[in-house]
Amino acid sequence: MYKPRFNKRQVLVFRQFGNKGYSLFSCLGREVVCSVLSVATLTYASAESVSTHPVVTDSTAMTTAREMQLEEVSITGSRAPLTKSQAARMVTVLDRTDIAQAPVQSINDLLKYAVGVDVRQRGPIGAQTDISIRGGTSEQIIILLNGINICDPQTGHNVMDLPIDLSEIVRIEVLEGPAGRIYGTSSLVGAINIVTHPAAETSADFSLEGGSFGYGRISGRGNLKQDRWNNQISASYSRSDGYSRSAEGSLNTDFSGGKAFYQGQYEDDAVRINWHVGVSDKGWGSSTFWASPKWQADNQYEHTTKIFTAIQAQTKCGRLRFAPSIYWNQNQDRYEGYRGQPEKMKFNRNRTDVYGVNLSSYFDWIAGRTAFGAELRNEDLVSGNLGEPLSQPEGDYTLGVNRTNISGYLEHNLLFKDFTLSAGLVAVKNTWNNKHFTVYPGVDISYRPHQDWKLHASYNTSLRMPSFTEMYYKVQGYSADPHLMPEEMQAVELGINYQHKGFYGTAVIWHHHGKNMIDWIMDTSKGSDAIWESVNHTTINSIGVELTTKLDFTQLLPSQQFLRTFTLNYSYINQDKKQEENIVSQYALEYLRHKLVGHVMLQLYHQLDLSLNVRWQDRVGSYTDFDGHINDYQPYCLTDARLTWHAGKWKLYVEANNLFDVSYHDYGLVEEPGRWLIAGVSIHL
Repeated sequence: MYKPRFNKRQVLVFRQFGNKGYSLFSCLGREVVCSVLSVATLTYASAESVSTHPVVTDSTAMTTAREMQLEEVSITGSRAPLTKSQAARMVTVLDRTDIAQAPVQSINDLLKYAVGVDVRQRGPIGAQTDISIRGGTSEQIIILLNGINICDPQTGHNVMDLPIDLSEIVRIEVLEGPAGRIYGTSSLVGAINIVTHPAAETSADFSLEGGSFGYGRISGRGNLKQDRWNNQISASYSRSDGYSRSAEGSLNTDFSGGKAFYQGQYEDDAVRINWHVGVSDKGWGSSTFWASPKWQADNQYEHTTKIFTAIQAQTKCGRLRFAPSIYWNQNQDRYEGYRGQPEKMKFNRNRTDVYGVNLSSYFDWIAGRTAFGAELRNEDLVSGNLGEPLSQPEGDYTLGVNRTNISGYLEHNLLFKDFTLSAGLVAVKNTWNNKHFTVYPGVDISYRPHQDWKLHASYNTSLRMPSFTEMYYKVQGYSADPHLMPEEMQAVELGINYQHKGFYGTAVIWHHHGKNMIDWIMDTSKGSDAIWESVNHTTINSIGVELTTKLDFTQLLPSQQFLRTFTLNYSYINQDKKQEENIVSQYALEYLRHKLVGHVMLQLYHQLDLSLNVRWQDRVGSYTDFDGHINDYQPYCLTDARLTWHAGKWKLYVEANNLFDVSYHDYGLVEEPGRWLIAGVSIHL
């Protein structure tokens, strides 16, 4: 289902004509449909640093695509666009087909099946989810929407409150490992880029679904294409009564909310301009999400409102190419320790405004391809609980903090026939810590000894500033440290991938050396005085292995139609930082040691498909229950299924999450839902 690929880019540069009738199509950079051949190119919204194989829509196209001279197509393997054969970094890519087949209702749920990603949920359907990569924490990755950093400096817990639905997404790209010289700060252990794009022609979609625990959802999308202009708008609303009740019998895992997203594009021969505006507003019962043995509240509540805006452009001609962008994001958060009872615990209100300007550019010369650029990002928080006293309070906002991050990068690429060396650095300065510019270098190498084989190696570094919550959060049972040091990471990675006639496989081994790693810990030896405290761990060394395989039976056994694809992926992680006696870690020392993900796609009938997904994982770490007992996390195996009937412009589907009703814990004090059934219909016009 998920497949590491090498990333292409929308800017297609014609190098030379091949001895093929389709060489002209290769240079045009447009979607081409000839009989059963369909080769689609990525849009400018693709991540600026990752590379992938072409997206193809059927097995015949896949065979033909490998024959094409795709080395002539410009793609991105670093800060500067490189060709497919030259790109050095690997990424896990999920395209439209994978999204449509998955038995999920949110991006959060979808990422569970990426083998290097750890998705820890507090509630289903994306109510509240922490996402991490390669044993890191949810604060240590960067989330991008069309290449724009949308991370909330207040906390990583709510970063996935996105204004877009799954139907809006063109692809999701997961880059594993530090990406400081590519994305700057926050990308300590990896990055996730969510790519959207207006539809290629005027169209509309509508969907309706319902299921267990009073779940219901309605969504719609409309697109208008006129010459060089393209405009698209979508909206959705969902709700549920939740799967549990508080001790008093009231709702405590219910949720409801809506989202709307508008995106537009203008394109001519000289420039492409994209812009988007999105709003997400939702509230959810937080049950025991933030409870502790000392504070056993089971009727917490949270409400968030988020606004995302950005304008991006890219020049398409001239020796020096520019790609500027400007963005503003706002995040509002209201947390209720006791739902609807401010007299019992004051509501915690926060508002962050993030302003950013980014300029990327590159040019070719006799020594290779050089890229350079800079970003200015200002993060401003006003709060009732986080920060320093404001000189002029704003109602409930009596505290606040402001910091500005300045970064500049430089990268050069040496390009040979089957070999690429891409090296660069990013220089970072943040006004919060009053340090001088700090440089974080990186280098990627790739070599292709044969058209079916590719080897890659990399060394990369990165940093992350602590979130405002890690610095200032102080409520019942929690105490933060405003003097936390930034986290720093160094990583080495070696990998190999092979693809031939319906078989695809990769093997990667990596090592992370983390310094000043931030975590919330509790010293249980303090008994009733024990609280959660934010601290810097001295050093954490991690080593991991990832193996992926995919069999495409439409190529291996084309005479049959029943078995379509089979995927099996596995990851292993080990850290040398052990938990001290009586010390319980909330995040950094709780990681997935083993994760095994399997997927099979079956065609039961001409129009009836069955998608089965199995996920087994074993987590390192422990938690203290409400009785004061320390419990180790237990491994669990979950099965999800989706049955879909396709009928032209509409389809019906039934899906089940946690099909066998397994009891499990992602977080120790949070009850997870059992079997969840959903049925729906979608129409495309």
